[in-house]
Amino acid sequence: MSALPESHAHDISADEARRIALAAQGFGVRRSEAPSRWPQIEACVGCMGLLQIDSVNALVRSHYLPIFSRLGAYPRSALEARAFDGGRRRTMFEYWAHEASLLPLSLHPLMRWRMRRAAAGQGIYGGIARFARENVAYVEAVRDELAARGPLSASELEDPGQRSGPWWGWHKGKTALEYLFWSGVVTTASRRGFERVYDLSERVIPSAIWDLPTPDEPDAIRALALHGAEAHGVATEIDIRDYFRLPVAEARRAIAELVEAGDILPVTVEGWRQQGFLARAAARPARITPSALLSPFDPLVWHRPRTERIFDFHYRLEFYTPGHKRSFGYFVMPFLHRGRLEGRVDLKADRAGGALLVLGVFLEERIRKTEPLLNELARELRHLAGWLELGRIELTGEGPHMALLAQKIETE
Repeated sequence: MSALPESHAHDISADEARRIALAAQGFGVRRSEAPSRWPQIEACVGCMGLLQIDSVNALVRSHYLPIFSRLGAYPRSALEARAFDGGRRRTMFEYWAHEASLLPLSLHPLMRWRMRRAAAGQGIYGGIARFARENVAYVEAVRDELAARGPLSASELEDPGQRSGPWWGWHKGKTALEYLFWSGVVTTASRRGFERVYDLSERVIPSAIWDLPTPDEPDAIRALALHGAEAHGVATEIDIRDYFRLPVAEARRAIAELVEAGDILPVTVEGWRQQGFLARAAARPARITPSALLSPFDPLVWHRPRTERIFDFHYRLEFYTPGHKRSFGYFVMPFLHRGRLEGRVDLKADRAGGALLVLGVFLEERIRKTEPLLNELARELRHLAGWLELGRIELTGEGPHMALLAQKIETE
């Protein structure tokens, strides 16, 4: 990988921008046959900066997948231990970053400005802020109950209320806990299945992190903007801002200051209408050809306009689209083939039956040589099924590529 020149004037081709983006997201690491150990996993998470959490569980919870896409098989228990088991092994915490996310503990001080704003009712869902304003005594009572009783789920509160409110059907206890979570007063101590178990943040976050000084808001936002720029490698202002969902005016100011400091460099990128910014620390590989199935919530593809700009790949979620109106399926994973997004696969884990179900395979119209792609996809599906401890792969969908893919899987 070549070092970054000192000059601030760079012209980057579309292909180079794609390679920079892949390297920045950790796709330059060679996969090992043996399951990855925690230092590799930690470095992978550090490269991305966060793992988005989502409730969809058609295959496996979304926060597990980005690590698998980059490193291959790894013990999910290792991530669980660092995120939810507590004690000295904890190296991550849960908070609102891109969306609900797992973040390295080192980012906790950088998120406190958002916690302060949330406590004042800013930057959080209106219904939660309104509930907190109208139910001050109840919210305080929930906080005091956690302090007295220790970690609790929302349903374990003495007075959780009924699930009849307007906020995702939450009862009042859940709404109060989520306000306290946004405000940084409580955090996720553990999870039971997918249910959060809350505790006071000062009892969950290790004291070495909790006692760190809180940066001023402009300094924290500038640091997060730099994290976003480095996680992208090369990016537009909106890309950088979107990574940690930074406020517009403050993010623009932060980017200008980072340019002035030389931490990110203005660039022109082939095919981009917007100004590009290159992270000074970005690797610029001459060649990078990873293949991987990607979660819909993978940071490589979660900002859809960027996905189209870099990979010429139009991708949208269809979870909430009625089945008969879906173009591709429910849990559709983009397929990264030799460094390019060239297909998508609708997958489901049949845990009771021990099978990975392939419900649909769709290749981009521009693909002419399908056999090399299907060879690679068959390998990825085998790898995925093994990691998920699913004993077989069943192709249940129809389409022009299913028969040949079935052949490839059988001969793997």
